[in-house]
Amino acid sequence: MRGGAGVLGVRWRRVLSQVGRSVTVWGVSTVTMLVLAGILPDFRLQSTDGDSATTIAVTAAIGAGVFGVLSALVWPLLVRLLLLVPALVLGLLVFFLNGSLLLVALRLTPSGQTEAAPETAVIVAAVMSAVASATGGALAVRDDDAYRRRLYRLADRRRGDRPACPDTPGTVFLQLDGVGHDVLLAAVRKGVLPTVARWLGHGDGLAPTHRLTPWRTDWSSQTGASQLGILHGSNHDVPAFRWYEKDRGEVMVCNRPTAAAELQRRAILHTKDGGLLSVDGASRGNLFGGGADEQALVLSVAISRRTRENRSRSGYFAYFSDPANAVRTALSFIAEVVRELTQSTVARLRKRRPHVARGGLYPLVRAFATVIERDVVVAAVMGDLLAGRTAVYADLVAYDEVAHHSGPLSRDAEKVLARLDRALALIEKVAEHAPRPYRIVVLSDHGQSPGETFRARYGLTLGDLVRAGCGLPVSRRARRTRSGAEARAAVRAALRRPVEEGGDQHRPAGRRSEPIVLASGNLGLVSFPDVPHRMTKEEIDARHPGLLTTLANHPGIGFLLVRSAEHDGVVLGAYGAEIPVEELRDGEGPLAPFGPGAADTVRRTHSFPHAADIMINSFHDPSDGEVLAFEEQIGSHGGLGGAQARPFLLSPHALSAPAADGAEPAGAEHVHRVLRRWLAESNGSPVPLEAPREERAA
Repeated sequence: MRGGAGVLGVRWRRVLSQVGRSVTVWGVSTVTMLVLAGILPDFRLQSTDGDSATTIAVTAAIGAGVFGVLSALVWPLLVRLLLLVPALVLGLLVFFLNGSLLLVALRLTPSGQTEAAPETAVIVAAVMSAVASATGGALAVRDDDAYRRRLYRLADRRRGDRPACPDTPGTVFLQLDGVGHDVLLAAVRKGVLPTVARWLGHGDGLAPTHRLTPWRTDWSSQTGASQLGILHGSNHDVPAFRWYEKDRGEVMVCNRPTAAAELQRRAILHTKDGGLLSVDGASRGNLFGGGADEQALVLSVAISRRTRENRSRSGYFAYFSDPANAVRTALSFIAEVVRELTQSTVARLRKRRPHVARGGLYPLVRAFATVIERDVVVAAVMGDLLAGRTAVYADLVAYDEVAHHSGPLSRDAEKVLARLDRALALIEKVAEHAPRPYRIVVLSDHGQSPGETFRARYGLTLGDLVRAGCGLPVSRRARRTRSGAEARAAVRAALRRPVEEGGDQHRPAGRRSEPIVLASGNLGLVSFPDVPHRMTKEEIDARHPGLLTTLANHPGIGFLLVRSAEHDGVVLGAYGAEIPVEELRDGEGPLAPFGPGAADTVRRTHSFPHAADIMINSFHDPSDGEVLAFEEQIGSHGGLGGAQARPFLLSPHALSAPAADGAEPAGAEHVHRVLRRWLAESNGSPVPLEAPREERAA
């Protein structure tokens, strides 16, 4: 009896505590509405003849209460109806929807005398939601039971009829997109990443709980190739971020939904396996699903027919259905846009170099990546932990987006890292309340290498240089550059034509389609679409005698890879360097500046059916780590050279070392096998420790 009375007493205390918090939030919201009515000219809570203070207060209390009820009941339905709206637009619509709910609430007050202009209603609703959220959080911050209940509500939609969680540890993989190993270490030493520093034991008396291991990417050091290999065990035939497939007559781009779905299909066909997350897994914010039965914000399923198991947009509903979340994220979104506009203006006024344009839609794109995507993905991961998922893989893209335009070592990018560290701390805190223990693994898919763009240094793009080397027309600006003039001279010398002082350029005889030139960071690809097969060096020389010489001898280009009738494939460099692919060695010839593993990655890419006719890697300076991006990015990745090819694995000591001999894992497929082993060690996933036979053969 005494125990039952005690339990009943605890329940009553919880009920009274919740009622007390609700009344307090209501009271604060009422006061907020009264204050706003007093300072905003287009917001009125009384009749034109004037009302008593009591009447005005009652009207404000009723309006605040109705607004709170509508936010709780109607807001989730509105968000679900708007799931077809692009996420970026949904973030901006938050304010207007909230303002509309306030107008409805004011109309429902008994006095009927309240008025607010539409634009004023947006402001009032935003302020009231923010104040209510802050008040509720402040009241609950010292109440562990309330904090735990708020966290568990995040998991309600995912828990469903799931069986009881086992006692074995689950694993959450958090991908910090684009953060290189050396950048992470530097940020830890500077105090930018206190959570990571604590895990690594940086600090007096701290014992490390995690180990930090670098790994080497494939030649295509970008998210599409790396994440496909990590999640699905194979990135075979992914030569770059963008490439042209002659047999399909199509340009593949990794971050397009149709391409992502096709690449995932090919990987599953190649490995005969569903993926890393195929047993009770969740995929959040990724390009690919990894075989997870819970997927949200996953690009490869964005074009698929939505089902219970395939809900790419459901993550947005789960997050934005809470109006406080919606307003907080929307306010942060606006703050991030202002921050980007301020930072870009300061960089322009101070004439910082290197520099790329940061106008147009970029401030909105940056705000989406650093605020909306981060908040939604982190909330989804928290829900997965509280639902007891066995394996969760999530991608946080904020740093990568900012580093492209501000630089990987910039103060702007450093601030983003600090905010990501706070997200790691929050996930760690939530894991303490999960129904099973969790091991947190943090990793990156690639790094970024700094450097000015190819265009900024030489005054023309890679496409201009290729066209000039083919003897095709280029812009007057490109013709006037030194590189353009040298390319035209090389063409004339190869064709034994006199040097022309001006006027017309040589045009190849016959009607041929022009080359397709694609850029993936500092990796360039040239394809001739009218030739159905991958052309050989001899065929290219016969068709465009000066092209390969022009490219190989250009100071902004490190090396070329082409097929060869004599040696199967050759790597070309400056001063006539020509090395058969089978004879490539690290640290020798044109690959000398590119570090260990370069020869193997080039050989592997050469074996891909869809490798381009000419694969081009930019110049790389090992002394400062710089490369020259063929895109408009001052922090780039996609090829070989510098920090872009050296990401990291940050894993708990409870898991085995990535490699028994201490060697760095080489390639995303190797990382996939490491992560599978870690899942098996936790008894969370009955997956084989060995790679599938097809993968080992590849």
